[in-house]
Amino acid sequence: MSSTADNSIAYQGAPGANSDMACRQVFPDMVPLPCHSFEDAFAAVTEGRARLAMIPIENSVAGRVADMHHLLPQGGLHIIGEHFQRVVHCLVAPKGATIAGLKQVHSHIQALSQCRGYLRAHGMAPITHADTAGAAADVAKWGDVTQGAIASELAAQIYGLEVLARGIEDAEHNTTRFLILSREPKPAPRGAGPIITSFVFRVRSVPAALYKAMGGFATNGINMTKLESYMVGGRFTSTQFYADVEGHPEDRPLRLALEELDFFARELKILGVYPAHPFRSESSQRDDGQD
Repeated sequence: MSSTADNSIAYQGAPGANSDMACRQVFPDMVPLPCHSFEDAFAAVTEGRARLAMIPIENSVAGRVADMHHLLPQGGLHIIGEHFQRVVHCLVAPKGATIAGLKQVHSHIQALSQCRGYLRAHGMAPITHADTAGAAADVAKWGDVTQGAIASELAAQIYGLEVLARGIEDAEHNTTRFLILSREPKPAPRGAGPIITSFVFRVRSVPAALYKAMGGFATNGINMTKLESYMVGGRFTSTQFYADVEGHPEDRPLRLALEELDFFARELKILGVYPAHPFRSESSQRDDGQD
């Protein structure tokens, strides 16, 4: 398929990265557009070189993806969907390499973190790279049988590497949540099934401001699935919050909660109103079954 702006979806990384695989799974009719950095992926959509972007925001093992909470409010894009993808990491290396012979393993810092137990058990030194597939490409270029990479099986196929081990991640639940971004907002219609609303805000510098700001969600029965804080502008006194809640802003409970939040907050900005991925309900059912 030939690539045009209308049928391209941008992602950070080289061909074969987990983000590339997410693009192929969710949008099989679109052409993945590899970008060197997250900023480049955002710019590809902003500048009209791609219609959408597939961006990882958090992982069930390694936590949030660095910089994403800074880029989302300022990147000029809108969240129109989410995708949860089970990540299966492979240990890949040039032909002739063995697990016992590997000295260093290269990959993205998130992948290295998700496989730290395996690497430690085999005495392999982790080396950070910009992305998993890029690490695989470098290992293939070097051809050194003491150097391996953590990458996808697709990356191994693309770069002609051998898969020495599959599923080396430390946790079976290793799952990455991706956000699907577009240049124009596309809020999900009210009543179209479970909805997630994502927003950022700063609280006023007064005692108990965060407590009061969150009170409206409790009194209106809104389930907040995510709340994270991070420093803004290098100032220890300036904190911004990123939040995901269940519900549509046009629903009365969430509308009232957001109105109360706005009273105590500064710079409240809704980033997206989009359908909840089925993984959420499946995960909740599994958790309920363990109780």
